[in-house]
Amino acid sequence: MTAGRCLCGDHRFRLEGELFFMHHCHCSRCRKSQGSAFSTMVGAAPSGLEWVARGAEIRFPSSSAFSRISCGRCGSPLPMGGDGMPIFVPAGLLEGDFGQRPEMHLFAGDRASWVRIDDGLPAFEGFPPGMEDFEPLETRPPLDPPGGIRGSCLCGKIRFVLDGPSRLARHCHCLRCQRARGAACASNLITDAGHLRWTAGGDLVHRYRLPEARLFRQDFCGSCGSAVPVVEPERGFAIVPLGALDDPPDVVPSERIHVGSRVPWHPIGDDLPCHAERAPR
Repeated sequence: MTAGRCLCGDHRFRLEGELFFMHHCHCSRCRKSQGSAFSTMVGAAPSGLEWVARGAEIRFPSSSAFSRISCGRCGSPLPMGGDGMPIFVPAGLLEGDFGQRPEMHLFAGDRASWVRIDDGLPAFEGFPPGMEDFEPLETRPPLDPPGGIRGSCLCGKIRFVLDGPSRLARHCHCLRCQRARGAACASNLITDAGHLRWTAGGDLVHRYRLPEARLFRQDFCGSCGSAVPVVEPERGFAIVPLGALDDPPDVVPSERIHVGSRVPWHPIGDDLPCHAERAPR
């Protein structure tokens, strides 16, 4: 049995039986939905999913086959499935080492400009052989005119532009980020609060602050559940999910933090500086 939960705990579940087809997906829909460098999903039989607790949900039909489902309180992505299909579970929600390892990369041709695939796993431009009948997942072009670094949620109702230089970007492997994004880590850009300008949908941003945390917050679209920037004017900065960007960023991740909490199924293969907890000040 494998247990999982969202960030706030309103949604908790158990998986019984064999898990299968664990994969990384680089399609723009997964990146926007989770705000991450890529998603990592693992398959399970629908009969093996048992909900221990369920709260409010946000559902968004991202394709003819799937609706993306997110927690309505904290924005974490949740298990999803389609008619006659397996359940696909964001691996970052799962607790401990559940015994599976990623088998391949999907939509490697759509990966973010700053992501390298060098782990030796098979990488397919789209779906792997045997899944050719699935609907192609095309990238939506930016909805705002050129200028600055543009970003948006999956449904496009929330959009923003970064008008000034960014400070840095990093990967965070803490447990909170794993649950918030449903991924191995959160990949974020940090910029001055005044450099981020909402161009649409600023009033649609839902905000969740973890009660036991002094600073941790997750902001997300109330229409599609996608992770969106967290703007902290009083602290002078904004935290932008790199997966939400429509244009290449002006900085790329330069370090990894909280690697002491990293998941067992995502080895670190690059040479970025790693910090067991926070980065040194």
